[in-house]
Amino acid sequence: MRLLKEHQTIVAGLGGKDNIEIVDCCATRLRVTLHQNDKVDKVLLESTGAKGVIQQGTGVQVIYGPHVTVIKNEIEELLGD
Repeated sequence: MRLLKEHQTIVAGLGGKDNIEIVDCCATRLRVTLHQNDKVDKVLLESTGAKGVIQQGTGVQVIYGPHVTVIKNEIEELLGD
């Protein structure tokens, strides 16, 4: 249950479900394309264990480490609901 809450917090930190266009990842980073970059809450994302948040245009990279694939899959599942 803790992970579910954490993933909901990540979605909120990215500006909510409606703000997320694409979710992807590489080895250590969650890569997200957003509709509105100004809705990102870096402090909230860092509270979920992110080591950093990089924003460029409508793209955001949130650094989580090697377990990022699990986070990506759970967020995709949340967005599909």
